[in-house]
Amino acid sequence: MSKYLVTGAAGFIGFHVSRHLLSRGDTVLGLDSLNDYYDVQLKKDRVALLANESGFEFHHLDLVDRDRVADLFAAEKFDVVIHLAAQAGVRYSLQNPFAYVDSNLVGFVSILEGCRHTDVKHLVYASSSSVYGANTTIPFSVHHNVDHPVSLYAATKKANELMAHTYSHLYDLPTTGLRFFTVYGPWGRPDMALYLFTKAIFEGRPIDVFNHGKMRRDFTYIDDIVEGVVRTADCVPPGNPDWTGDAPDPATSRAKYRVYNIGNNQPVELMHLITTLESAIGREAEKNYLDMQPGDVTQTFADVDDLVQDVGFRPDTPIEEGIRRFVDWYCEYHDIDE
Repeated sequence: MSKYLVTGAAGFIGFHVSRHLLSRGDTVLGLDSLNDYYDVQLKKDRVALLANESGFEFHHLDLVDRDRVADLFAAEKFDVVIHLAAQAGVRYSLQNPFAYVDSNLVGFVSILEGCRHTDVKHLVYASSSSVYGANTTIPFSVHHNVDHPVSLYAATKKANELMAHTYSHLYDLPTTGLRFFTVYGPWGRPDMALYLFTKAIFEGRPIDVFNHGKMRRDFTYIDDIVEGVVRTADCVPPGNPDWTGDAPDPATSRAKYRVYNIGNNQPVELMHLITTLESAIGREAEKNYLDMQPGDVTQTFADVDDLVQDVGFRPDTPIEEGIRRFVDWYCEYHDIDE
């Protein structure tokens, strides 16, 4: 049994990760700022469920408050930190850039410093598939260079990876970054396409289909994400003795540093997602076809060979099964008779 700090515990992924850790007997201190980027009540409902579990404690705290964060680390002496708190959303970063600097950069330094000064055994943190940006080599590999982000959100996630490596190198802090690919499932985020589409269909409103539906995403079911997070948290990176600065591998280092993709490894066309959702709901959506949004990319596709090799796990939940589970939860949560 270990003592975990899970930041962003009221968020979609943080909630599910916390539940999984608690179910296996670990102690979890959940931290969240409960900001209003999306429905705060949904976040509170997640926390309420966690609060019913033995071994869970919640702290309402913003990572920008570095003194309180430092005090928390000093008092609690965490074994492992799973850092999932961030200002999410590509589109939102176009209008609110400073929110990303505060949460994703300043907040991340607070976490790194807390880990450094209290001898945390392993820091696992959320990166994103968005770091691949203008890359067009498919599938996306952690061994590819990712220096051309196309949104500020993506740039902050790339920055997190660089910052983590610095602390791994300077202070021998083991860090693992996880590039998530379009996560969906029960208790999901209301700003994501699947939730928006489902809400609109039930309310009889048209759905906005960007790039005229000609996009492919590596939609990854939440249970697969959680399994990947927990398995990597249990696997402290040892450092790569074969790493060389002559031909630097972006995914590894001589330091205790690692980056992995967690994706379903099976890209799905947006129109297939929509038809699958229509089938699960039993209604056809009215579609409003639009051009590509700024900061978006046409395709994501995760190479997960490193994840399979190092932790023995490959995400594989079919989109049909995942969407059915999401729709079932959505109807239950919103008290809708299908």
